[in-house]
Amino acid sequence: MMAATLQRARVKPGELREDEPMDRYTTWRVGGPAKRLYRPAGVGDLAAFLASLPAGEQVYWCGLGSNLLVRDGGIDGTVIVTQGGLDALTFDGRSVRAEAGVACARLARAAVRRSLGGVEFLAGIPGTVGGALTLNAGAFGGETWERVTEVETVDRSGSLRRRPPEDYAVGYRQVAGPEAEWFVAATWRLKADNAAAMRERMQALLKRRNATQPVGRPTCGSVFRNPPGDHAARLIEAAGLKGERRGGAYVSSRHANFIVNEGRSAADIEALIRGVQQRVQAAHGVVLEPEVHIVGEEARS
Repeated sequence: MMAATLQRARVKPGELREDEPMDRYTTWRVGGPAKRLYRPAGVGDLAAFLASLPAGEQVYWCGLGSNLLVRDGGIDGTVIVTQGGLDALTFDGRSVRAEAGVACARLARAAVRRSLGGVEFLAGIPGTVGGALTLNAGAFGGETWERVTEVETVDRSGSLRRRPPEDYAVGYRQVAGPEAEWFVAATWRLKADNAAAMRERMQALLKRRNATQPVGRPTCGSVFRNPPGDHAARLIEAAGLKGERRGGAYVSSRHANFIVNEGRSAADIEALIRGVQQRVQAAHGVVLEPEVHIVGEEARS
């Protein structure tokens, strides 16, 4: 799914494009054009680009395009695509530094090859390091920030900083820290482990994911955060919503917290998200909070 999407996204590192269709950059394969789209050639290039933007310009971030819904009217601002640009991954003993555009699965596999444990769960996360840091992404009992020792950020003026994890309040699928700064890299301190055992655990994790999720279909990953003490998928299924459809979008019959898209309309997906929220609240009295970020403008009629 994601590989096919990214093969259509041909903007090169250091290249700025105008009116670039966002369906080429999202795993739901929908989204109107971005006014401007830029893929930086590195952290220094990104800092210089941000400093050059007009005052008041809206900035949006995109990694692999999972966990992102761009409305059909597109984005009146600048989208920065980190995947393929901010992709440095370096090891120093038990420490690993990964830039924001590194795919989570790539980081997990590279650590396992070096017999370093602690991030195997990232193999099951369909996104990049930048998104994982922003949301404290997790899977199968592991979370992104558990072993972070330092993060690197950039602000709108292009100023780069290094910060300890203590500068952030980290919780379930949320991270609060200094305002107007974005993650460009992070360093983890990993633990020595047995590579064969880790590969076995990672393969078991991926096998479980493949058996329970609509892998290979146009989805964004989990749509809703799990409410305290419960699971969004259970609530959605109990409300009788598996297979519920709006236009080309429908709730997966394999995993109720996934929405599969077969159409070309972001509006259908957003309408289905709102419909699921309403039905679950009516059935269970629980307001599901979206994990997916919805950005951009609605299409003009």
